[in-house]
Amino acid sequence: MTTSPAKAVVGVDVGGTFTDLFWFDEAAKRFRTAKVPSQRGDEAKGFIAGLTTFGPVSELASIVHGTTVGTNALLERKGAKIGVITTPGFRDALEMRRRDRRQTWGLWGDFTPAASRDCRLEVPERTLADGTIRTAVDREAVREAARSLIAKGCEALAIIFINAYANPQNERDALDAAREVWPNENIACSSAILPEIREFERASTTALNATLQPVVGSYLRRLEDALEADGFTGRFHIVQSNGGVMSTATARRLPVRTALSGPAAGVIAAAAVARAAGHPDIITGDLGGTSFDVSLIAGGQAALAAQTTIDFGMVIRTPMIEITTIGAGGGSIARVDAGGLLEVGPESAGSRPGPVCYGQGNTRPTLTDANLVLGRIDGSKPLGTLQRLDLEAAKAAIQKEIAEPLGLDVMAAAEAIVKIANARMAGAIRLVSIERGHDPARFMAMPFGGGGALHAGALIHEVGLKGALVPRFPGVTSALGCVIADIRHDGVQTVNLMLDGLDAAALDARMVEAGREAHAVVADAGLSVERIDVLYELDMHYLGQTHTVSVPLPVTLGEASTGISAAIIREAFDTAYGAAFSRLLPGIPVRIVTLRTAAIGRRPAFDLTALAPPADAAVETARRGTRQVYLDGAWRETAIWSRLDLPVGARIDGPAIFEQPDATTLLDPGLTAEVDALGNLVIMRG
Repeated sequence: MTTSPAKAVVGVDVGGTFTDLFWFDEAAKRFRTAKVPSQRGDEAKGFIAGLTTFGPVSELASIVHGTTVGTNALLERKGAKIGVITTPGFRDALEMRRRDRRQTWGLWGDFTPAASRDCRLEVPERTLADGTIRTAVDREAVREAARSLIAKGCEALAIIFINAYANPQNERDALDAAREVWPNENIACSSAILPEIREFERASTTALNATLQPVVGSYLRRLEDALEADGFTGRFHIVQSNGGVMSTATARRLPVRTALSGPAAGVIAAAAVARAAGHPDIITGDLGGTSFDVSLIAGGQAALAAQTTIDFGMVIRTPMIEITTIGAGGGSIARVDAGGLLEVGPESAGSRPGPVCYGQGNTRPTLTDANLVLGRIDGSKPLGTLQRLDLEAAKAAIQKEIAEPLGLDVMAAAEAIVKIANARMAGAIRLVSIERGHDPARFMAMPFGGGGALHAGALIHEVGLKGALVPRFPGVTSALGCVIADIRHDGVQTVNLMLDGLDAAALDARMVEAGREAHAVVADAGLSVERIDVLYELDMHYLGQTHTVSVPLPVTLGEASTGISAAIIREAFDTAYGAAFSRLLPGIPVRIVTLRTAAIGRRPAFDLTALAPPADAAVETARRGTRQVYLDGAWRETAIWSRLDLPVGARIDGPAIFEQPDATTLLDPGLTAEVDALGNLVIMRG
C-alpha cells in the first residue's frame, strides 16, 4: 500500500543519548519508528539523520519536536549572560528569592542568580500596587543602562519593574527605549512574560526566559536552517512543558515554556496509552540515557503545576506537567566514593562517549554496562547505528572501577550497580506517590524510554505497585507523544477582585478578550485539530490568606460572553477549596487573585489500535530460544521472545526477556506478562 507523504507528521524527541522518532501518516494510518544517536552540541545533525530514515524530508507535512535543550542549559548553568533593568531598591530580588537557602544551616550560600549583581541595573521609575504611575520611567536612563549592559557582554535583556502586573506602561516604555540600542531580539519585559502578582516568581521567570532566549533561539535556527536546506516546507512545532504544542516563533519568544518539553511529551503519550488500555492510574518512569523522569497520572489525566523549581532558586511560574527528574539513566556512571559507598549517577556518559560498551572511549562503567554484563541486554543486536556492544570492555570496567574496590566479583558488582539504580528510581516514585498521599498499590508503573522496561519488575517489588504496563514501543514513547499532543496556549493576568460586589460584566469582558487572544494563537498553529476549547481558571483565596487554590470555571467562550457570574464563581470556589482542605470558612470574604486562560486545540484522536500486533501473529514464531541471565545472585536459563511478534492474548511467565529494536523488557521470576489488545505488555505478580 502506498502512503500519502503530504499527510505525514513526525515526532522527534532529542534526548541526551539518543534521538527517537515516530513517523505517522494520518491518511493511511501507518507508522514507522527510528532511533539514532544524539549529536551533543550539533543536535541538528542527529535530528536530520533521524528524519532521513523515513525518506525525503521535503515530503513531510509537519514536525513536532520535544527538546531538553532548555532544561540542560538551566541545570548545567550554560545559559546566556543576561542583563536586568529594574526599579530602584529591587536590584537584589533575584538573589534574595524568598529568603530560602540551599543548606538550612551556615552563614554563606552558594546560589548564583541568573544575572550577576553588576549586570542588574536600576533606573528611575515607580508604579504603585493599584497601577498608578508615581514616577514615569526615565527613557534616557534605560538607554544608558542598556548600553552599559551591552559593554559588559550581555546577550539578552530582561526588564523587570515592581508592580508591572498592575500597569505595564512603564515596562513597555522602557522596552521601546531599550530596543533603540539593543543589538538583537533577545529582549523582553516581565509583563509580557508573566503579568502576575508575586515579585520574585515574576522576576525569576522573566530572567530565566532571557537566559534561554539566545540558547534555544540559536538551537531552533540551526534546526530550521538544516530543514530548509533539505527542502522542508511544512510546519515545525515545539512541545511545551504543559504537554501542549506551540510554534517555533512562540518558542523563541517564550523559551522558558520548553523547560520540560521532552519529558512532557512522554507523559502525554503515556496518559493516552493508559486510558486506552483501561488502566487510568499509572506512574510513568521515563528512563533514557541521562535521566529518569517520573510523573503520576490519576484518572487518565496528567497533573499540571502552576510553577516548578528546576533547581534551587530557579523558579519558573508557567503551567508545567508535574515531573520529578533524577540523574539515573542508562548512561549514568557508577563509582565508589571516598567513603567506600557505591553510587550511580547523576553524572552521565551521554552519547559521546557513551557507556563503555559503546567502544567510544569511556572507561567508567554505567548502568547500561551493568545490564549488558548481567545478560539482560543482547550485545550482538544493533542499537541505533552501533552494530554490537563490547561485553568484555564493560566487564573489565566494572571489574576495575567497582568490583576490586568493593571486594566483589564482577557479576555481584554489576548486580549491585543495578540495585542501587533501582533504589534511586523507587525513591523518585515514592516521592510522587506516597509522599503526596497516593497509595502505590492502586497504580500501574508505565516504564518507557530505552531502558525503563528493564527495571519494571524491580520497581513493582520495591515500591509495591499494582503491576506494570509496558507500551508497545517504549523506546519512542516520547516521540509518539509529540505526534498526539494537543496544541495549547496559556495566558495569565492578575485581576485582584473581591467576590462580594463583583462586577461580573467587567470580568466577563476580560475573560472573552483573553480567550479570543489564546484561541487565535492556537488557530494559527497550522496543525489539524477537531476543535479548540477555551478553559478558564481562577486563583482564589479567603481574605488574609497568602496561598491560593486553583478554581476551574464551568464556562466556555461564547460569541460575546462566557456567561460568568458571582454565583458560579462562588460555587466553583467552594468546591475547589473543600476538595483541597475538607472545610470552608463561612463569613470570610473571598478574593479573586488571578485569571488563567488556556486554549487547547484538540488533535484528531490517535487510534492506538494501529500499534497492535498483526492478526496473523503467533506465539510459536516469536520464540527466540534461551540464554543465561544473571538474576538474584545466580545464572538462570531465560526464555527470549521477539516482543513485536507476540499475538494479542499471549501469556508469558517469568523469567523472560522481550526484545525489540527500540527497547528490551525484563520479566523477573514470579511475574507474568500478557499482551493486551493494543500490544502493551501487562505485567502482574504471578
